[in-house]
Amino acid sequence: MKLNTTKHRHSGTRRRPITRPIAAAALGATLLTGCQQANQSLFIGDMSSAYNREIWWMSVWAIVLSIIIFVGVSYALFYTVQKFREDRHDAPPAQFHGNNRLEVILVAVPVIIVFGLSILTVRSMAILNPTPEQATKIDVLGKQFWWNFAYPETTSDAGGVVTNGNEMIMPTKQPVALTITSGDVIHGFWAPNIGGQRAAMPAVQKTWQVDTERPGAYQGNCSQLCGASHANMRYKVVALDQERYDATLAAMKAYRAPEPAPGSAEARGYALFMQGKSSTGAVSCAACHRVQGTPAGGVAGPDLSFFGTRRTLGAGMWEAMTDKKWEDPKAAKQLSDWLKNSPRVKPGSLMPTYDGSEYRNTKGELVKGGTLTDAEIDDIAAYLRSLQLPEEADYWRGSPVIGAGATGGNQ
Repeated sequence: MKLNTTKHRHSGTRRRPITRPIAAAALGATLLTGCQQANQSLFIGDMSSAYNREIWWMSVWAIVLSIIIFVGVSYALFYTVQKFREDRHDAPPAQFHGNNRLEVILVAVPVIIVFGLSILTVRSMAILNPTPEQATKIDVLGKQFWWNFAYPETTSDAGGVVTNGNEMIMPTKQPVALTITSGDVIHGFWAPNIGGQRAAMPAVQKTWQVDTERPGAYQGNCSQLCGASHANMRYKVVALDQERYDATLAAMKAYRAPEPAPGSAEARGYALFMQGKSSTGAVSCAACHRVQGTPAGGVAGPDLSFFGTRRTLGAGMWEAMTDKKWEDPKAAKQLSDWLKNSPRVKPGSLMPTYDGSEYRNTKGELVKGGTLTDAEIDDIAAYLRSLQLPEEADYWRGSPVIGAGATGGNQ
């Protein structure tokens, strides 16, 4: 079964066949994680992941035994009802109380089945739970309502660990050890194509492995009801072959945000991003966001160091999949609306407003936001678009959107 995250579910939407239809049919389940613009589907039965393959083969035994039990019980039921119908027998039915042999069989068979399934389950857990020492390590932080991905073994030349907001880059054909936690409530991290789901809990770190053999961009979702925008708490996983992954991470390590040309829109946007506008009560973006190689080191919001390279906005609510990225008119409008008043377009967002509207701060208090003109909003957007990795390190370049439908993940 395909797990579709399309915002508007039209009848007649073209669906691609699943590589392993039997696996998908057996393991498929509807993922209630809300809406998004991209018509991208998720596959629990994606056999490109060794994690999924192990779960599938363990599940085959459970499915086969379930079918055998169903057929056996159904046969016994219908046979008994047919043979001992009241209209065929005048005498009371014979009792088998005290038939030790039958009672042993009725107890032993379920015990053997449960014992066998337990052995298979423990075997799979022993294979999947430990993470190899050589696994690529990624730290995952979930917060209302976004994700941050850090690479603890890669320290930026500008200082601090390399991180990226709402888009996780991972290598193919090797295990990846994810260590997940939450900064507020319980979230659920799940990208079905690359492995199982795990709860992200405050003050608790859980590590497990995921993997895939196939390069491409995969859809991830929060699978734990966590608040008003649980349905809008999504992310992308971009799997690259080892050579491209190493090159991308090296570029992230060396990255420093470009210095805007004096008098440019980017320079004006940079000033507003760093300082805000005290005369109108507009707070600085740098208070909540980090941009590698600048004084901006906020941790209350996602890392924006590579925003210009990213293709998602609002934790996956909107996507800019065209070559123009955030220069595309529709994407540019979405970015502008987001900067101006994110709580209006994403319920529960704690980002300040810049059109004078009221919003709830991190303490839950209703406060009045500052104001910026449309031109100033455009300047901030221009600065954000300038935060790009080198072209050769653009991890989206040439990455197929796995599970894309007719719209292919485009706007």
